[in-house]
Amino acid sequence: MDYFVAKDSVVREIWGKGDTILFIFAGSSAEFALNKAVDWLYFTGRLPADPLGRLFSTVAYARQIVFSTTQGANKAIDTMAKIHAGVEAKRGATIPDWAYRDVLFMLIDYSIRSFEVLERSLTLSEKAEVFEVFYRVGHRMGLTGLPTRYEAWLQMRAEHLEQDLAQSPYTQDLFQQYKKHLGTVRYRLLLEAQVMVVPDRVKELLGFRKISLLPPILQGYKVSRALKLDWFLKSIILPKAYQKEIKDLDQAPA
Repeated sequence: MDYFVAKDSVVREIWGKGDTILFIFAGSSAEFALNKAVDWLYFTGRLPADPLGRLFSTVAYARQIVFSTTQGANKAIDTMAKIHAGVEAKRGATIPDWAYRDVLFMLIDYSIRSFEVLERSLTLSEKAEVFEVFYRVGHRMGLTGLPTRYEAWLQMRAEHLEQDLAQSPYTQDLFQQYKKHLGTVRYRLLLEAQVMVVPDRVKELLGFRKISLLPPILQGYKVSRALKLDWFLKSIILPKAYQKEIKDLDQAPA
């Protein structure tokens, strides 16, 4: 069977763990709020109306790609491209290529950062493997200007962080929506998770402190995971409306 991502790939390990995925989207949700093309996410109204629902729909596509055959993954990527094309047609404008690249770069960067925060350091070859998988996603979508090697991506990622991020009215509104949908306690946990994984440029623009208060709590959580008590803690902390979706993140999609 020809799979889009090899069964022994670290990418499957990263995207097969719910904890890692939640951190990936904690970081992405912070950076999304600063992106100069964030108005595109407001055009349909889905993101501010239901940021958690949007998160899980995005996760579903990403995991379908990671765990599918090459044919199935390509079909999912083509579907995503058609959805974006439909949004562009409704708005009568084109999403800039740099905005597509930014989203792709976030998936690469936060996949690496989140796994290293929660599990272990990745080797250079493993980081390059993460890049290569998402490069193929971007190539299939027809994105232009993509770097072809991990080292070139590092440089372009740094440039994008400097050029494509800024505070805007959307920034504050998105964080207000996160707080509204999560509640005060969960929102504070989200902020601390964001501090742990986002680059310094994102921390600077959002006014985050340098160091998160979450590591001691995270160490306790890792102990609970070893004792098979982690889901009990998750069921208390995470929104009840999405507990099934969160639990499903620890299983490979059918």
